Amino acid sequence: MRRTSASLVAGALVAALAWASSPSSPAVALDPAAGVADLTQDINKILSDSRLTIARAGVVVKSAGTGEELYATDAGKLLTPASNTKLFTSAAAVETLGLDYRFPTTVLSTGRKIGSALTGDLVLRGTGDPTMLAEDYDALAAKVAATGIKVVAGKLVADDTWFDSQRLGNDWSWDDETAYYAAPISALTASPDRDYDAGSVIVSVAADGDKVKVSTTPETGYLKIVNRATVGSETDVLIERQHNSRTVVITGTVKDPYQEWVAVDDATSYVSSLFRGALAKHGVKVLGPTVTGAAPQGAAELAEHESMTLGELLVPFLKLSNNIHAEILTKAMGRKVAGQGTWSAGLKVSTDFAKANGVQVINMRDGSGLSRRDGFSPGSIVQLLTAVRSKPWFKTWYEALPIAGNAERFVGGTLRSRMRNTPAANNVHAKTGSLTGVTSLSGYVTSAEGEPLIFSIMLNQYLSSSPKDIEDKIAIRLAQFSRANPTADAVQLRAEEPAAAGDLECSWLKPAQC
Repeated sequence: MRRTSASLVAGALVAALAWASSPSSPAVALDPAAGVADLTQDINKILSDSRLTIARAGVVVKSAGTGEELYATDAGKLLTPASNTKLFTSAAAVETLGLDYRFPTTVLSTGRKIGSALTGDLVLRGTGDPTMLAEDYDALAAKVAATGIKVVAGKLVADDTWFDSQRLGNDWSWDDETAYYAAPISALTASPDRDYDAGSVIVSVAADGDKVKVSTTPETGYLKIVNRATVGSETDVLIERQHNSRTVVITGTVKDPYQEWVAVDDATSYVSSLFRGALAKHGVKVLGPTVTGAAPQGAAELAEHESMTLGELLVPFLKLSNNIHAEILTKAMGRKVAGQGTWSAGLKVSTDFAKANGVQVINMRDGSGLSRRDGFSPGSIVQLLTAVRSKPWFKTWYEALPIAGNAERFVGGTLRSRMRNTPAANNVHAKTGSLTGVTSLSGYVTSAEGEPLIFSIMLNQYLSSSPKDIEDKIAIRLAQFSRANPTADAVQLRAEEPAAAGDLECSWLKPAQC
């Protein structure tokens, strides 16, 4: 986990102290009426932006200390949250699984070991670990070889039965199928990098003389590469996996190196190929075919790998808004509570958690917010954000949220290029959300007088480019909020650096482009 510099820590100190205080008592005793009228006027002015004329906007601001509602418009309307859905999924996951939860991946054997031969099958069993890298499967293979096994007479069995066989989420768009942010969900998966983009492979191209060289991370023969690209005067290349296949077609021209994150078609089969190759590298030959199925009762454990804790996983999950983490955690919750690693079981856990914490308007179709049928009200989001402040795990969860204007990628996350050099920088801890025609920002901010505030901003059905700057202006105004000196400096409402262009999260624009 990366850490911010001493100067950035100093900049966030006031906010951290405010949110570390008791959730039940206000940071300061203040006249609850002073300054609110000016705040209301300023937010109304920000929302009068012409881009929102035909759109829907829901905004709620609440004092975390007094419980006072400082601003509300369409607080109870059902709106599309995009990745603000992850606020509910992550909170429910920590409550249900615990910060110390780890995903184990094990290798088991059936039959007997006679000399260097195993008479039965070798079983690779997963529980959804999204942090497994090719090197981790290699380490498991090395442990198998260390037991003295050189030949497996039986099959290589991929046991992905911890989750069900539904790979893609409810209502996910078919044209997202090959995108890494909509990769298939399996109990056996692998990531190509330490962003932990499970279920995907990085495909890289580079000019090599008069030819285009193609490579993958990790190295794998699982994908069939069809390279039709040529060396040109600019890089204008398309790397795309064909629908429902392992074939990746590369077209266009290449001048400078370029890479694309591509979802595999079948995460279980992909992992099986990685593990079989790793076994061969370590001198273990499997004579039988690769099949899928459950490990039989009594299978002996040969090796195990455990993931980082859920508390640690929250950082790449929330900072980079990782969809696959959200869906894996949803199924993991279902498995723990209902014994079923399914979306329906896991979503019930998340919904029950939200309702138990006072949330009334909620419709969850997936864990990440990729579904356009997900729906929350800004009032419901603020209610959740208020309720979790009393949880023993709140500090860890709060620190895992993106922090505005902090350039460190694993600190600022999807807010790292927003609200820089404003009172909101290193102050706002909030979750972003983006789909075409949808943007949202919900979280926490400390006012100019040290008063902790909770807010949710949801903008839907606009036809312009993404109006994230409207969210930023509201968040900055909240950072300036003062009951004693209510007039804000309007010039400060504009961040020096604009929000990322387009309608997608920063993390969706691989490689990092914002």
